[in-house]
Amino acid sequence: MANLVRRTWNPAGEMLALSEAMDQLMRNAFVSTARWFDDGFNMPAVDVMETPEGFTVKAALPGWKPEDVEVTVENGVLTLRGEWKEEEESKDDKSRWLRREIRYSSFERSIQLPTEVEAEKAKAEFENGVLTLTIPKAEVVKPKQIKIAVK
Repeated sequence: MANLVRRTWNPAGEMLALSEAMDQLMRNAFVSTARWFDDGFNMPAVDVMETPEGFTVKAALPGWKPEDVEVTVENGVLTLRGEWKEEEESKDDKSRWLRREIRYSSFERSIQLPTEVEAEKAKAEFENGVLTLTIPKAEVVKPKQIKIAVK
């Protein structure tokens, strides 16, 4: 014989679940806006670290070639741009696509740097799909130590 368990409906519990779902929806909409506005392509993930000497920026660009990425610094704003162009179609009449899922798109990501930098001394390296930028701070903003004279 089967045991029957009687459950009572709890409208307060249902409202709480709906409230949590709405909170999560709003958090995702305002925190992760790149997913909503970039036509499906996720912007590259970026790490920015500040040191006393300058900034180190790492951008994850798996599958991208260095020649397809442009890096600029202007008025304290670091901008990464990339365009992944579609391969030329084969002129062979015997070939046809059975499936095409690789995305050909572009991105642009800008980051405001908090202090002046010396863009002309910046270095960029691209290894294993990770772009690493080293951007030194301007001498004007670097901390200076003042020696105290003893009289």
